[in-house]
Amino acid sequence: MDIAKGSQALVSQIVPLLGPMIQDMLFMQLRHMMETEAVNAGERAAGKPLPGARQVTVAFADLVGFTQLGEVVSAEELGHLAGRLAGLARDLTAPPVWFIKTIGDAVMLVCPDPAPLLDTVLKLVEVVDTDNNFPRLRAGVASGMAVSRAGDWFGSPVNVASRVTGVARPGAVLVADSVREALGDAPEADGFQWSFAGPRRLRGIRGDVRLFRVRRGATRTGSGGAAQDDDLAGSSP
Repeated sequence: MDIAKGSQALVSQIVPLLGPMIQDMLFMQLRHMMETEAVNAGERAAGKPLPGARQVTVAFADLVGFTQLGEVVSAEELGHLAGRLAGLARDLTAPPVWFIKTIGDAVMLVCPDPAPLLDTVLKLVEVVDTDNNFPRLRAGVASGMAVSRAGDWFGSPVNVASRVTGVARPGAVLVADSVREALGDAPEADGFQWSFAGPRRLRGIRGDVRLFRVRRGATRTGSGGAAQDDDLAGSSP
């Protein structure tokens, strides 16, 4: 909570220098941070997910280099770019996948089942990669128990998915092992190819998280049905 309060003070200092759209993005990010920390504190105190929590899969996708882009284009142009991403994500999203919200240059999607969400996120990355007017997109996905409040979602998979997104490489969809576990041996699993990216220590997450890159198609090789992929977060280029 101290981090969130410090961020609030910083945002208050810099918002007069920014355009209205970027101000809105910063305040949305701050609100999400504070709400997430409140739910996390409740779960830590209870030692289990909060009442009303459900099993879901959560994805975040954000534009790579968005902050650096702000040094060469106007705040309004950045806001327009983020708005285009949100519009594209809404267009590609259909039940049972839910478009939840935008957070700055990122979009958040949630689904009760992993397969439809993975399909949607892969499609979103593919479409953005073909549009030269967009920076590249990256995505992170995690499954677990989360609670819905006022149309938003909070809990462990939200935190993990957000952190996984931060270590994904441009053009990659990186998932936590919880997603593979949630998918299990469902027939839909054959629609995806898994590449093991190794364990990763993520900020604010207890213990190492085993990460996999997911692509379309199926290659069942080696232990756990996943090939090794060195072209992933935390590996040498």
